[in-house]
Amino acid sequence: MSRRVVSAAARSVLVGGLLVGAGRVARAARGVPLAVGASDAVLRARAASSPHSRDGRFGNTEPGVQIAPGELRGLLLRLLTRGTTGTPSAPVPIAADVQPVTAGELALTWYGHSSVLLEIDGRRVLTDPVWSERVSPSERVGPRRLHPAPVPLQALPQVDAVVVSHDHYDHLDMATVRRLGHETAAVFVVPVGIGAHLRRWGVPDDRIRELDWNDATEVAGLTITCAEARHFSGRLFARNTTQWSSWAVAGPRRRAYFGGDTGYTAAFSEAGARLGPFDVTVLPVGAYDVAWPDIHMNPEESVRAHRDLRGGLLVPVHWATFNLAFHGWSEPVTRLRAAAETARIPLVVPRPGQRVDLLVPPALDDWWSALG
Repeated sequence: MSRRVVSAAARSVLVGGLLVGAGRVARAARGVPLAVGASDAVLRARAASSPHSRDGRFGNTEPGVQIAPGELRGLLLRLLTRGTTGTPSAPVPIAADVQPVTAGELALTWYGHSSVLLEIDGRRVLTDPVWSERVSPSERVGPRRLHPAPVPLQALPQVDAVVVSHDHYDHLDMATVRRLGHETAAVFVVPVGIGAHLRRWGVPDDRIRELDWNDATEVAGLTITCAEARHFSGRLFARNTTQWSSWAVAGPRRRAYFGGDTGYTAAFSEAGARLGPFDVTVLPVGAYDVAWPDIHMNPEESVRAHRDLRGGLLVPVHWATFNLAFHGWSEPVTRLRAAAETARIPLVVPRPGQRVDLLVPPALDDWWSALG
């Protein structure tokens, strides 16, 4: 075969490979601009109205350790070499409990990660709803579910309010928000700036309530208060152009606290004194690491936060559904259980999809240890 023929064949293979690669990139990028949400300019203009922002960006009250640019290569290497660390060794047992027609006085259903259906004084509040397969602006790349959604989104009962803690993809999911916006009458209660994302995705403006730290609103007889958290925000390159928060939900009789995504902060004590005590705290326990100690609590810090908040029952979230760190899959709850027993704090650890009546909480059933 002549060199000219070989060269032509090589060019053909190269061009073909480039076209295949370009096609894959194009498919992965499909829909990404819309999923990213509102523009940086819109978000920074909205942030400028908040006393908690500076130059159009939000910040934490307590300064913390930031990941230096030089550390990113090491973190990427750890990510690429972690193997099966952080994944369960067998399928995660899920439930598909049927919801009662009337919401209970105090109950919850955990759907995985930070998605919780809270029943309080006969009303329902859905937290950080994420039903997509991946937590990413792309449907083809990004962290994928370690267990399926326990029930279809349309199987949920009527929801009075949807609260969102911040705009990261594992807490604010465009596809889920659009369906809730189009198919329900729920009011969206969100931190400052996130309303711009929702409006871009078609949620009616009259169903969006944007709150800053210490602001409160009433929905269906519940008082929902935006509480200070210690985290950050951003859906692409720009960071901290929307606020992040925890949430206190108070009915006539019962009170609940949803931590969202946060590092340990002195603000928990203030919230406990001003808004508590709480019948239940729903707190993040996973995705911690020494490289980012101030934005995600470890299990022992979650127990400390629960005590600061003057909580009754403690329900852990932000674990089991997406592999976002380097610890073992069940490590967060194994450590949490030990810390809670030492502190004599009652713990409820539902399976994904399991509804728990918090007025008659079940005995702790270790369903996670066998999965690693």
